[in-house]
Amino acid sequence: MEKESLSTKLKLVIDALPPGRVEVADIRDLFGQEGLMLLSIFLTMPFMIPVSIPGVSTVFGVAILLIGVSRLLGRKLWLPKRIEQRTIPANKLRAGLTQGLVVVQRLERIARPFRLRWLTTGKVTGTLNSCSLIAGALLLMAPFGLIPFSNTLPALALLLLAIGFLQRDGVCILLGHLANFVTIAYFAFLIAGGGVLIREMLRYIPGLSA
Repeated sequence: MEKESLSTKLKLVIDALPPGRVEVADIRDLFGQEGLMLLSIFLTMPFMIPVSIPGVSTVFGVAILLIGVSRLLGRKLWLPKRIEQRTIPANKLRAGLTQGLVVVQRLERIARPFRLRWLTTGKVTGTLNSCSLIAGALLLMAPFGLIPFSNTLPALALLLLAIGFLQRDGVCILLGHLANFVTIAYFAFLIAGGGVLIREMLRYIPGLSA
């Protein structure tokens, strides 16, 4: 019997989302403790578009961060009540997930098990990979949500890492690490550019220019 693909499993969860609003706890329960990496993929999918649902990056970022911590410590996933009870409009979430599913399907086609095996085995490597997942979640939570690609880049890093973990594909994991570095560089550019813009604006305010 052919093994069910990641995208097929994710499509089933998307179809199972209730109408109206959905709680983060409900989404978690659809996957269970055994499907944390699949849950991570699901939580990154809405950010595959340049501008995402407002406010969701912080909530989903915290959830992914705690998934990374649970993976790092080898413990069950724990979510604060405030995160569990946070509700999201199911129609907006479903629309973002449907677009994100296209990206997952493309990555799934190119993922291959046992490439760069050294990036998929060993305690030290596992710790490094979990820390990279946590770093990606922190970058997803950064307050640049209205700027194009500020959610997409860290979400892509998280997506590559999670697919790499599930498929045991070291190439996907390596690309996930690289995507984290690209995100950091992009955010540094935004901060530096913002600083220059503020400095130039201050030059034209009477009494503040040198």
